Amino acid sequence: MRVWEDVIAPLLRALHLGSTRNKVLVFAVLATLIPALATTCVSYRQNRRSLSDQTDQELRSASSEAARGTDLWLTERLDDLRVAASSYLVSENLAKLTGRDGARALARLRDYLNSIRERFPDHEALVVIDPGGRVVASNSGRTGGVRLPPDGLTSLRTGDALIGEAYWDGVLGKAAMVLAVPIRQADGRFIGAFTAKINLHAVADMLQRLAPDDPRDVYLMTDQGRLVIRSRLSSADLMRTRLPDTTTRVLFDGEGQTVVYKRADGREVVGVLRRVPRLRWAAVAELPRAEAFRRGGQLRSLTALMIAAQFAGVGLMAYVLVLLVLRPLARLSSAAATVAAGDLTVDLPAGGAGEVGYLTQVFNRLVARLRERESQAELERLSVTDALTGLYNRRHLMDTLSSEAQRSRRLRRPFSILLADVDHFKPYNDTHGHLAGDAALAKIAEILRQTTRAVDCVARYGGEEFLVVLLETTTATAALVAERIRARVAAEPFDGRRITVSIGVAECPAHGDTPETLIATADAALYEAKDEGRDRVVAAGGKQEKEKRRRKGEA
Repeated sequence: MRVWEDVIAPLLRALHLGSTRNKVLVFAVLATLIPALATTCVSYRQNRRSLSDQTDQELRSASSEAARGTDLWLTERLDDLRVAASSYLVSENLAKLTGRDGARALARLRDYLNSIRERFPDHEALVVIDPGGRVVASNSGRTGGVRLPPDGLTSLRTGDALIGEAYWDGVLGKAAMVLAVPIRQADGRFIGAFTAKINLHAVADMLQRLAPDDPRDVYLMTDQGRLVIRSRLSSADLMRTRLPDTTTRVLFDGEGQTVVYKRADGREVVGVLRRVPRLRWAAVAELPRAEAFRRGGQLRSLTALMIAAQFAGVGLMAYVLVLLVLRPLARLSSAAATVAAGDLTVDLPAGGAGEVGYLTQVFNRLVARLRERESQAELERLSVTDALTGLYNRRHLMDTLSSEAQRSRRLRRPFSILLADVDHFKPYNDTHGHLAGDAALAKIAEILRQTTRAVDCVARYGGEEFLVVLLETTTATAALVAERIRARVAAEPFDGRRITVSIGVAECPAHGDTPETLIATADAALYEAKDEGRDRVVAAGGKQEKEKRRRKGEA
């Protein structure tokens, strides 16, 4: 810090970097200029490079070796099957299965298949199939898991081998394929098929040897673009993956040549494809294009030097930026977030030059004024609210009623009031205690808040009575709101006991155009509800209207 105060700080003041704007401008120019120059130089050199001959040769060699190795592996597996199928044990015992010694012949066949299975670990299952397509023997008594295609036996009658499609065997947890060769008697007559389910573990090991580590990859695919196995992956999901048709066409059309294409994940790669002679497969060796470009010694040194200089420059600028701008701004931002969360106890230390220091002073004054306003607002809130329920108190209610009555007369728009009283509250209070009674009143107050609008005025009128002012609402609508309140209260549990309310409804100016007359009318309706059995809503004039309808019906 001594070097900063003695050398760097005076230099920055001499360059007029006291303001935040100038600091940000200078640092932005430098931070943009250095990476831009470095990127331009490196890009210029990279654009002049071509695909490395060494990389091309490696990809061609890997794809050719993978195709040749896969073909050799397949040839060896078929040769093993032909040798096993040509044994007299197979043909003789297969012919005796339907005779008197059928059980003994079947046992000898199974023993023979088990011995073949022990010599070849990649043979997961060996099966003998008769000319009718029926499995007649298998190793260890297993007869499932190996199936020939519908025309498999037909092709084996005239051909020398059947090669099935590769698939993922869920039981084995491996990629596998079915191979079959014909079983013929000495005279050449076709008497069955010698079939094997073979895992592709040996092929996977071969691909792993050709691409032992990233970023190069070698994989096998069908001529339709479906992946079979990769050098570092073998799974059911992989075997369900298909390359885009355009990518497949590009690879097959350019067989043996290095081509550039995009993989399914959008990554650009270079690759070489070679067909597997005896299969409708192809081996592909690929490398991300970025890795395919070999850097010369001079370019590597230049790039390393430029990167080191870039990091040093950016690091120095970041350090200076933190000291001059970001640290005070971060402190100010954190304080602002604290104030926004409602904590007004923040007090930042004043100091510093430029806009940040001035902004800190303004912030402190703003917080002080907010504290004053919050104190005043709290006093005003306490003066108009009820301490127990948090609703408006009676004084605020009467002011609101007076204002709304004048507004109703002036604009000729009605409003309604609901006067609610808790039924049998005194016995409840005496039985459960005052604390339970206070909790019940607070819960009813919360129900009133939830079932009314924000523009409505909900107040505690006194004791266990509540009054709601519903703006621009007729008696009919107010009665619906009152019924909703009554139902909510009746359904709410109160310390193990049911509590109900009775509600009287009145409308201004139909039932009174002053606060006193309106409340008196609602109170009369409330007592009418009490007289009729409580836990009900009665609108002012309701009994008279019922009497009129009754008389009309009698007439």
